[in-house]
Amino acid sequence: MPEIPEVRAHAERLSAELAGRELARFTALTFTVLKTFDPRPDASVGQPLTEVTSYAKYLLLRFGAITHVVHLMQGGRLKPDPKQSKKPRGGLARWTFTDGTALLLTEPGTERRAGVWVVDGGPTAQAPISELGPLATDLSAAALGELMSEHSMRLHGFIRSQRVIAGLGRRLANEICHQAKISPFATSSRLSANEVERVHSAIHTKIDEGLAYDRGRDDMSKSAERPSSVHGRIGEPCPVCNDKIRSVEYRKYTVIYCPTCQTNGRRLADNTTSKFLK
Repeated sequence: MPEIPEVRAHAERLSAELAGRELARFTALTFTVLKTFDPRPDASVGQPLTEVTSYAKYLLLRFGAITHVVHLMQGGRLKPDPKQSKKPRGGLARWTFTDGTALLLTEPGTERRAGVWVVDGGPTAQAPISELGPLATDLSAAALGELMSEHSMRLHGFIRSQRVIAGLGRRLANEICHQAKISPFATSSRLSANEVERVHSAIHTKIDEGLAYDRGRDDMSKSAERPSSVHGRIGEPCPVCNDKIRSVEYRKYTVIYCPTCQTNGRRLADNTTSKFLK
């Protein structure tokens, strides 16, 4: 799933290309893509696209006081639509502008979980964004430590929990834990002040790394293309210590780590009932 770096860089590309264009119509290509009923998307017709920005994993298309909030979910994409076919493959929604250009929201597969929320007024004060925790890039080390004390859970889960800290996902959770040299199963509330500082530094390092990479592209990167030290590299040598990168497999995600860098050389058992290491 795209995280802060990919979404932010993509918002910058879309804004540079489309800002100032007047919306002619919004077309929902599936019944489930539109998540709100008031205001209607038509309230934006005739308004110029002021800019495209982002918040956490959401793209924000601003049309005056109205904002179209877009979540891409796992494999969704929002991109220019030069063909504008009637039934585009994976098509969920289309924004057509008065100059004939268009944007298309697509998502592969059959789940179709990507969506659009239309909100009037400040989008961060309204659902779905209001349901999120503070943005990862806005937190000081002290504020991060307070959140860790309030939400005692495994570090990997803490980083991924959007209601606790917004904008990070599975890839960055793996990368941040490795960068900070802390076990992904360390308990957040038990981390020392030094460890909290390391996590805070790692968050910014890894976001900046990903942002620099995606800003150098013409389109949003795929997960396998994004810079990584451990994510997607199970069985390969760790770039820091040369130990073999290991994993703990779950049904919906995989925790990836380096034993030497993060768990004092010990391999974590691959099941949810094991006694994990700090």
